Amino acid sequence: MRLREIVARNLRRLRHAKGLSQEELADRAEINRNYVGMLEREQHAATIDMLEKLAIVLEIDPVAFFERSERQSVDED
Repeated sequence: MRLREIVARNLRRLRHAKGLSQEELADRAEINRNYVGMLEREQHAATIDMLEKLAIVLEIDPVAFFERSERQSVDED
């Protein structure tokens, strides 16, 4: 699995866990609302600065964007 896909899946999962829509997350992070969707669909790769901004809003350690779940590891095999 590509790193961009891992980040996209984790962003979506973490956003849902906080109960935020893409628009709400974008508003709180002060970014374009379409950009969150583009990140989640792997159309853009987020910069480190952007991941840090999103992590602050989601109240997580930015490293969480790069963690592979057990399911993601199994999907690779």
